[in-house]
Amino acid sequence: MAADVTDETHVDSDTLRVVAVTYSPGASLEDFLASLPTSTRRPVDVVLADNGSTDGAPEAAARAHADVRLLPTGGNLGYGPAVNAGLADVRRGWALVSNPDVVLEAGAVDELLAVAARWPRAATVGPAIRTQDGELYPSARDLPQLSTGAGHAVFGWAWPANPWTARYRREREAPRERTAGWLSGSCFLIDVEAFHMVGGFDPGYFMYFEDVDLAERLGRAGYLHVYAPSAVVVHEGGHATRRQPHRMQRVHHTSALRYLSSRYPRRRHRPLRGALRAGLGARMLLSYVSGRVAAGARFQRTVNEQEPSS
Repeated sequence: MAADVTDETHVDSDTLRVVAVTYSPGASLEDFLASLPTSTRRPVDVVLADNGSTDGAPEAAARAHADVRLLPTGGNLGYGPAVNAGLADVRRGWALVSNPDVVLEAGAVDELLAVAARWPRAATVGPAIRTQDGELYPSARDLPQLSTGAGHAVFGWAWPANPWTARYRREREAPRERTAGWLSGSCFLIDVEAFHMVGGFDPGYFMYFEDVDLAERLGRAGYLHVYAPSAVVVHEGGHATRRQPHRMQRVHHTSALRYLSSRYPRRRHRPLRGALRAGLGARMLLSYVSGRVAAGARFQRTVNEQEPSS
């Protein structure tokens, strides 16, 4: 039987906690676990925070790997609450939080740790995330502002190169080591002490925007988020969306409304919150009938990836 993570776990100080949230991850979980040994020289302690898988993959992985343990969360709690559970018994050092459909390239985790050492105020450090087709995903973005967020939501699906999307996703910059407003929660290194200091992920987010909300709270506490394109991972992505597309569109828009409304909480902002609710609700309904709207803005190649002009 796989060991449950219930009491505080004492591991060697060099051991890196790795938390992967699983929900019937299939064969991708083994690909993720197989990539870990080449991504770091440090020993790892892998916790599979399982949200009710029915495919048996997390249980099989815990039986097959001595450094992998299973943590049943008790149901499909969502991404953030599952990560909270997976980090509940560690209080300091760095941890890797990742989706199970990520493959880490050789040395990627050690490179993230090296970058973290160069940025003493970093709370999160994120790699370059590439799709299976080799496209660079815009994983290090500015915090959403009302203007850029609205422009991105309204025009992104029809006009991917619009200036609001480009500014929000910083797509016209060459990849370089830099700070960002937030980093994609699909794979990042996190300072566990800072994570707990701000209360971890907000359990009110089931999926989407929980990483944006966490980054904003860490930023208010004086921490930085550092993009490290010298570390590379490949992310398959889209599992939940493919299985339940309408539900995931509803969750995405609900999370966006929760985040944006939280930035404008005062009574005088009530009309603005109403406008946000109406606008996001209309976009959600449109996404149900239009795959193009549901897909959002296509990625734009960054400066150093552009083909030379003839």
